[in-house]
Amino acid sequence: MQYAPITGLDKPVSLLVLGTMIINRGERERSFALLDAAVDLGLTALDCAHGYGGGDSERCVGDWLHERGNRERLVVITKGCHHNADRQRVTPWDIQADLHDSLARLRTTYVDIWLLHRDDPTVPVGPIVETLDVLRCQGRIRAYGGSNWTHARLAEANAYALAHDLQPFTASSPNFSLAEQVRDPWGPGCVSLGGPAQVQARAWYAAAGMPVLAYSSLARGLLSGRLSRANWDEAAQILDGAAHTAYAHEVNLQRLDRLHELAARRGCSVPQLALAWVVQQTPLQVHALVGAANADELKACVAALDLRLTPAELAWLDLRAAASAA
Repeated sequence: MQYAPITGLDKPVSLLVLGTMIINRGERERSFALLDAAVDLGLTALDCAHGYGGGDSERCVGDWLHERGNRERLVVITKGCHHNADRQRVTPWDIQADLHDSLARLRTTYVDIWLLHRDDPTVPVGPIVETLDVLRCQGRIRAYGGSNWTHARLAEANAYALAHDLQPFTASSPNFSLAEQVRDPWGPGCVSLGGPAQVQARAWYAAAGMPVLAYSSLARGLLSGRLSRANWDEAAQILDGAAHTAYAHEVNLQRLDRLHELAARRGCSVPQLALAWVVQQTPLQVHALVGAANADELKACVAALDLRLTPAELAWLDLRAAASAA
């Protein structure tokens, strides 16, 4: 496993982060086995959210942390302030309410990284940053940031923090994978760093030194290795609606073609190659969120970190070079 630091934390953060959306109390034995496997393979970070499973995911993670007694070894990331059907929920009150819910469910006194799951650009950044910094000073949060926040809003928040001697956002969790997000998978407000349209955003992240916690790093299964042009008619059964909306487009099928070609030459799998591409986007510091379902899938993901790609291969996979990377 490979690790990198994130400002505000005194623990190393693994470059692979286990997504916990499928963790739940109804499948306690399977969920605990997956979490155990992650720790055994060297993963130190878990990605949770207030909204996953109506809170059941966090409750199951909390049960596991309590039973294993390993809370201090792990970087627990969770998110709050997701909008609901009634209103936008990016307010100081919602920050505090969602955080306290998550702390109770996770059975812990603090969260290592707390992220705003969504943004509401009509809300000034000042009260948001001030609320988060108060919670940090209270010891309830070690670091904080945004998920689905544009780089312009992140810059605005950090400028406010600097001007008022507060801790800035030190992590961000946008979508980022080899597959570009052609359309928002869940409606407006889903922020991505992938594709040629996001060159300026990636440049800002590089200049700011902002770590990226990349969600949907395998494009919600499009880059899982189960799909190719040869079996594309099966995509409707394999991919969910969000994946079809965001990623199942010709520009990404071209990338998928190249992944299959290069994987065959390199003797690795398609998802390993896709993960290697994500974490090797120097000078960005990228931690790939993976939704592995079992220990074998996790082992394959970890092996991807040892797969080194050349600059030519990185560019060719992303359609930035016409000639073969061979």
